[in-house]
Amino acid sequence: MELKEKLIASFMAFENLVDVDSPVHDVRSEAIKEFETQGFPSRRDEAWKYTSLNSILKHDYSVFPKSENHIDYNDIKKYFIHDIDTYKIVFIDGKYSSHLSETTHDGVDICLMSSALSKPKYRPVIENYFNKVATKDGLTSLNTAFSQEGAYIHIPKNKSVAKPIQIVHFSTGNEAALMLQPRNLIVVDENSHVQIIERHQSLTENPVLTNTVTEIFADKRAIVDYYKIQNDNENASLIDSTFINQKQESCATVHTFSFGGKLTRNNLSFYQHGERIDSTLKGTTIIGNKQHVDHNTLVHHIEPNCESHQDYKGIFDDNATGVFNGKVLVDRLAQKTNAFQANNNILIGDKASINTKPQLEIFADDVKCSHGCTIGQLDESAMFYMRSRGIPEKEAKALLMYAFSNNVLSSVKIPEIKQRITNIIAKKLGVNIGFDL
Repeated sequence: MELKEKLIASFMAFENLVDVDSPVHDVRSEAIKEFETQGFPSRRDEAWKYTSLNSILKHDYSVFPKSENHIDYNDIKKYFIHDIDTYKIVFIDGKYSSHLSETTHDGVDICLMSSALSKPKYRPVIENYFNKVATKDGLTSLNTAFSQEGAYIHIPKNKSVAKPIQIVHFSTGNEAALMLQPRNLIVVDENSHVQIIERHQSLTENPVLTNTVTEIFADKRAIVDYYKIQNDNENASLIDSTFINQKQESCATVHTFSFGGKLTRNNLSFYQHGERIDSTLKGTTIIGNKQHVDHNTLVHHIEPNCESHQDYKGIFDDNATGVFNGKVLVDRLAQKTNAFQANNNILIGDKASINTKPQLEIFADDVKCSHGCTIGQLDESAMFYMRSRGIPEKEAKALLMYAFSNNVLSSVKIPEIKQRITNIIAKKLGVNIGFDL
């Protein structure tokens, strides 16, 4: 049985596990019909022209893990950022782990999607926000149909969360092949501020496919600072779809660091509903072997006097493949828009490749919009200069690549994350600066 048919057949069993009186019951039912119609994307779809899912859809994935699995904290502690105090929401094979999580909080709703979807106290937020900004494509609809577990975060008005929140998903490998579908809902009310760190980590060489959807709502003057650390092993694949709805004078920033995984697809969409909004999308990709990373971004400028900044760097070695498909859409009413988009790439391996397509669609006449991309190799003059100063060729190459990729880190607001990512980059490039992950 193909995966699509298996998932459709499994939906009825899933419905027997969840509350059919839930306010999202009808949403799930409509979503599975949408997935049945659309199925998985293929290269016939323009947005997936350079990314094929065939190699990861061939496995016989377990849709429901057979049992709860226990992980010893000492086996996974290296994946957490310990230099700062954080709230932690930890999932093991798609199920919440209470003994690894730390969600004690003051005046902030940090709980499970399963609780939010079933308990009456959360119903107003669920009815107002759940599945309201996510698109209805096949993969997102599939996640919506099976939405049960993930992180639910609601920051009330005028609240600055005291500590960053870490959302970490572990897969144990107790299944021969496992498919996970986390669903996150993050609502940040007026004048509030939150920092979130997200990671998906497989602890095995068994195939894992994660299809995750995150909806973020930033109200007036809210600040959302989001970090995605993607450094999984090379048998794990991730399809990450994040949708952000911003209101007047809000600021939302997403940093995506893609270093591991077999196939990674990041769909990141911003929708600006208000004036004086700032949207920032930055990413660093460093991959080799036969890894594949695809960044697909959208910033939709709907109202005037807003800004957006996109800056993606990529380094590709061996047979690695990169894709960047970024769109800035400026509506007719969105005058005084200031939008910047850049995608810069270095190919190290002779068989490495990058497909890049920066796009501007502008229907307003009083805007400042720019886009551009570069694809090349290391600067030979800089190499010559460093070699003439006695730096060996290998170290000179590594230092140049380090400087190139490290540029994105300038806007990271949490020093401990900046240090962690800096050292992951250094390790990937073979520069020893004394940190291990």
